[in-house]
Amino acid sequence: MPELASRQHIKTIAAVVGEALSRAGVGLDAVDLYAVTQGPGLIGSLLVGLSFAKGLAYYRKKPLVGVDHLEAHLEACFLESPGIAYPVLGLLVSGGHTALYRMDEPLSCVLLGRTRDDAAGEALDKIAKFLGLGYPGGPVIEKLGRGGDPKAFPFAVPRTKDRSLDFSFSGLKTAALKHIRERRIVRDDPGLADFLASFEEVVARTLVDHVRAAVEIVRPRSLVLCGGVARNARLRARFQDFARGADLDAYVPSPKLCTDNAAMVGAVALKKHARCPTETPDLDLDAYARS
Repeated sequence: MPELASRQHIKTIAAVVGEALSRAGVGLDAVDLYAVTQGPGLIGSLLVGLSFAKGLAYYRKKPLVGVDHLEAHLEACFLESPGIAYPVLGLLVSGGHTALYRMDEPLSCVLLGRTRDDAAGEALDKIAKFLGLGYPGGPVIEKLGRGGDPKAFPFAVPRTKDRSLDFSFSGLKTAALKHIRERRIVRDDPGLADFLASFEEVVARTLVDHVRAAVEIVRPRSLVLCGGVARNARLRARFQDFARGADLDAYVPSPKLCTDNAAMVGAVALKKHARCPTETPDLDLDAYARS
């Protein structure tokens, strides 16, 4: 609910910043550079963060750097593994985004394919919501599907008609809903674990199949997996298995760095500032809902 989210941001942003400084054991005097997410995301919430950051940077007379949210997710891998070899093929999977990127050098992200409809995380969320399992859907499906038979339900890997690197999960979601209705699957169904494991498995296979196709085009030296859905154990395992088979180095952030976090935003800002230093805040920065 975008309106409620932005109002909650207004209520809590000062307290969150204060808590961050307290945990770090520093005051605002120790901050030399401010970073802020410009988008993509909920525009109201983005504007709250952007306005707050502009105010701090202007008052403290410090530089302010705008950061793309998706670029920051890719950067999360480099926080723990700074020596990743380029070119890099990156798979970003979150609740709102599913995309493939080629990176030839730091701060260079070329989009190769994106979702045309539902993102992978969104498909997981919708199936969980339909079954009344809670939100977010990915973690609850992983938990309840653990131990289930991933081959129990015959899901086909979705492919776009033009065989591009774009993703499409709407058909897979429709197929899952059809199984639920036809077999009358409910929350306490004895076959629920098999159904969830099967759905989770086909989502992971679809993502890794796209990576496999992109590898043939990009010929990368390294693979990275990032975004909130990258916390999923099945996806991490399939991704690592493919990388080993393809003799490629693969990197996945720690679970705490997969979900949205400030560290990845700050890391991108540091690199951008080092490449193009400035001593004054960019007060013309604007937010954007979509990339």
